[in-house]
Amino acid sequence: MSITLADARIVTTDGVHEGWLTIEDGRITHIGHGSAPGNGYRLSGRYVVPGFVDIHNHGGAGGSFPTGDQEQAGKAVAFHTAHGTTTLIASLVSGPTAALTEAASSLAELCEEGLLAGIHYEGPYISTRRCGAHDLAQLRSPEPAEVEQLIKAGRGHIRMLTIAPELPGALDAIRTLASHGIIAALGHTDATLDQTLAGVDAGATVATHLYNAMAPLHHRDPGPIAALLQDERVTVELINDGVHVHPAMMRLAFDAAGASRTALITDAMTAAGMGDGRYDLGDMGVTVEGGVARLIEGGAIAGSTLTMDVAFRRSVREVGLSLTEAAVIASLTPATVLGQADRIGSIAVGKQADLVILTDDLQVSGVMKRGSWVTEPTA
Repeated sequence: MSITLADARIVTTDGVHEGWLTIEDGRITHIGHGSAPGNGYRLSGRYVVPGFVDIHNHGGAGGSFPTGDQEQAGKAVAFHTAHGTTTLIASLVSGPTAALTEAASSLAELCEEGLLAGIHYEGPYISTRRCGAHDLAQLRSPEPAEVEQLIKAGRGHIRMLTIAPELPGALDAIRTLASHGIIAALGHTDATLDQTLAGVDAGATVATHLYNAMAPLHHRDPGPIAALLQDERVTVELINDGVHVHPAMMRLAFDAAGASRTALITDAMTAAGMGDGRYDLGDMGVTVEGGVARLIEGGAIAGSTLTMDVAFRRSVREVGLSLTEAAVIASLTPATVLGQADRIGSIAVGKQADLVILTDDLQVSGVMKRGSWVTEPTA
C-alpha cells in the first residue's frame, strides 16, 4: 500500500521543505518539492517531523513501567504514542534485585513484540546524596554477579543503566555494560569532574537528565556537569518541562553540547496525562499538583508529567531552537544513542515512516508509526 502526504512542510536535517513524501511498506520511498503526483493526504501546509524517540520514560496514562505489568505498560505506550513518541524505552527505578529482574523479564516480552524499544535501569547503583525520587534503602554499589543478573533478565533488551561513577565497583560495572553493548549513563551522582571523566573513559556515553540529581556546576569545583557537557563522547539528556530545567540552562547545555549530543527526554511517570492527585513511582508515594510530581516524603521532584510533543514545542518557543534543531534533539540524537539512526530519527528516503503531523502552533494533528496511522491527520 502506498500513502502520499501532500502539501506539507517537511522538517528534515537540512531544513524545512514545502512538498510531499510517499510511504510504501512502512518506509519512506520518495520526498519531493512542490505539488505531489496523484492523490494523497493533503496536509494544508502542516509540518511533518520525525517520530519522537524517548529514551527515559517511567510511564503515563495511569500505567507504570517499574511495576512490570504488561497491561499498564501498554496503556503508557499508547498514551505517549498518541503524543508523537514512536520509539520508547521503558525505565525502571531502584529496587530489590528480584523486583528489578522480574519487571525486566516481563517488559522484555513487550520488546520482543515490538511495543517497546528496550529497557532502562535507573539505578540502583546511584548516590545516596543525589538519590532524587529513589528509595534510599534500595541504593547500593554494583557487584559483578548482580550486574550480570540484571543484564540476563532483559534477554538482550536492556539498553541502558544509570550509574554513579564514584561508587566502589562502578568503573568495572561500566566496562561490563559496554562489553554487552549496553549504554552506561552517568547520573544521580555526586562525582567530581575527574571521577566523571573516569566513568566516561570506562565507557559511559550518556548523562542521565543533566543538571538534575547531580552535583551542581561551580566555578571552583566544576563537578559532573562541566565534564559531561564538554566531553564529545557524551550525549546529555534534558527534561524540557519548565520545571526540571530553566530555559536559560537548556540553552546553555544546547550551546555547549550541540544538537548532535543533546537528547530530549520526558522522564514521565504514571501521572502523565492523568491530572493532579496521588500516584506511585516504584514503591515511593508521589503527589501531583499543577502538573508537577513530587515525593510525598521529602518533596523531591519525582519524574514528570511531560510528553515529547510538549518538550519539542517548548524547545522552539521557550529555548529558541529552530524546527530542525528541535527535531534532531527529539528524534535523531536519541535514535543515534540507541544505534538506530540508520532507520529512525529523521525523515529520509529508506527510513522507517515514523512521522508526526504538527499544526502551525506545533500541536499534534496526526501520528504514523511504521507506515500505519496511529491517529490520522485531523482536518
